[in-house]
Amino acid sequence: MKLNVGCGRNIKDGWVNLDCMGLPGVDIVANLEGGCTIPLADDTVDEFLLSHVIEHIRDTLPLMQELHRIARPGAQMTIRVPYGSSDDAHEDPTHVRCYFLKSFNYFSQPYYWRADYGYRGDWRTTDIYLVIDPRFTGCSAEQVMSALKVERNVVSEMVACLTAVKPIRAPEQRQRVPPNIHLVASGAHE
Repeated sequence: MKLNVGCGRNIKDGWVNLDCMGLPGVDIVANLEGGCTIPLADDTVDEFLLSHVIEHIRDTLPLMQELHRIARPGAQMTIRVPYGSSDDAHEDPTHVRCYFLKSFNYFSQPYYWRADYGYRGDWRTTDIYLVIDPRFTGCSAEQVMSALKVERNVVSEMVACLTAVKPIRAPEQRQRVPPNIHLVASGAHE
């Protein structure tokens, strides 16, 4: 099963389309806020798409834990968000959270080696694609990453690829594995 989470009007053929509104083409209506429950059995979903959804969710940990519950071991997840220092992240008044390069670390257990927030999901971020502004075409990766630390609108969108880890790992720092970072031109990672 493939689950298009927070699909809105972007209905995908061959996927189960889930949204908080009963729009045409939506298969499952579920509220993604506040400890949501998705009416699917444990270990049933092979692939997830969250395209411009989680920046609208106030508390993402309960959502990511619920998605982990319904994920099969090794299930793949793609999350698309506006990069936190882009105008796109701040212009939409319905955005409640910004995401940055290391934000997805907190969806994995090894990053809780110092604290316990009660989160019991475990997603390993394997790859992050940073969609760079055309003015950085031809710049080295070091130049882009350096600019990303101090300038706005260097990256417009971030695409994170995650894998469900089951059973969940222990919250041990030594188990942290950094993702592969890829810089892509605008329009190249559709």
